[in-house]
Amino acid sequence: MAHAMEAGLACADAEIPMIPCYLRTDGHVADGAKAIVIDAGGTNFRTALVRFDGQGASVSRLVKKKMPGVEKPASWDELIGFVADALEPLLPEAEDIGFCFSYSAEITPEIDGRVIRIDKEVVIRGAEGKLVGQSLKEELARRGYPNKRVVVLNDTAAVLLGGLATGEKCAYSGLIGQVSGTGTNTCCVLPLRRIGKLGCDDDDRVLVNLESGLYDGLPRGDFDRRLDDNSNNPGKKHLEKLTAGGYLGELARLILEHMAAQGLLSATAWEDVCALGRFDAAKLDAWACGEGYPNRASEEDRLVLETVAQQLFERSARAMCVNLLAILLLTGEGETEEKPVLICAEGSLVQKGRYYRPVLERLLAEGAQALGRHLRYQVGEETTLPGSAAAVLLNR
Repeated sequence: MAHAMEAGLACADAEIPMIPCYLRTDGHVADGAKAIVIDAGGTNFRTALVRFDGQGASVSRLVKKKMPGVEKPASWDELIGFVADALEPLLPEAEDIGFCFSYSAEITPEIDGRVIRIDKEVVIRGAEGKLVGQSLKEELARRGYPNKRVVVLNDTAAVLLGGLATGEKCAYSGLIGQVSGTGTNTCCVLPLRRIGKLGCDDDDRVLVNLESGLYDGLPRGDFDRRLDDNSNNPGKKHLEKLTAGGYLGELARLILEHMAAQGLLSATAWEDVCALGRFDAAKLDAWACGEGYPNRASEEDRLVLETVAQQLFERSARAMCVNLLAILLLTGEGETEEKPVLICAEGSLVQKGRYYRPVLERLLAEGAQALGRHLRYQVGEETTLPGSAAAVLLNR
């Protein structure tokens, strides 16, 4: 996977795109600085006002809604209108807007985002090629709010910047951002000169969005292929479909359906599983921890459900561990215990999953030791909002 990352740094048309975000992590946000923030995630959409002071960042006026395109397809104009509607109550409060856009986008040197694709089972028609920040600024200007400044970043970069908001950057030799929730992605910090496709000799260090969910170098099975065929983006995001909470529930359902047909899961237990409809990783986490089983599940059924859930989480954790350790190899950082690499992580799997996170942390510790590297794993909570504010305030 590290070789695929190197190829992505050298070539724009690569399996792992390695998209420069043009965001710098150095500097300090002034006390009293504030920004409006947007978090367009895989399921939810949030807006808030973030203010920094000597103690860190405070979040106020938080509003959470369902992301357009989840329940039914939406157009790009409908999405931008929805965003502008949500922002209007906050617009008198600040001139700077940090837009966390959790989908594939090419970041321009002006720190806008040109949409590559919108996925994670969200359907927005006519989005490809659109500039996120420019579209929003034009709509705000039409509504009487000209000259607003918008910086676009993805959720992984926001998690990393948010994790650093109150941290001591100089304590670490390297920085990695990780999202493991509805979707999966990672980012790191590299000198601009390492990004060969830019043809730049600059030693300034910038965030690089790997879009690592696109990686297709890990083994897949028959059920993975069936899941892929039935998704909104067949043939794409193979690593994400192996690892992300937005897919693990459906993958479990396909496996259990086959096991029921083979007589390995009772008909009554399978009926109860079907009655759940489309279930998510939270249900798998309960089964993996030995609880929340269907009422009519026998002891044998419970063992089947527990084993399937545990094995899916363990495979997900191994795949994510490969991703994170490959970044260590790519950067060459974390060689001393005194200055480890900091991994800032967020997402439902690592924040709420009782089974998944301990497995991932154990695998990371074992892998880092085998490579002779040192890391610190830090799970944040709601860091995308202060991270998005830091992005726009640090990169003027």
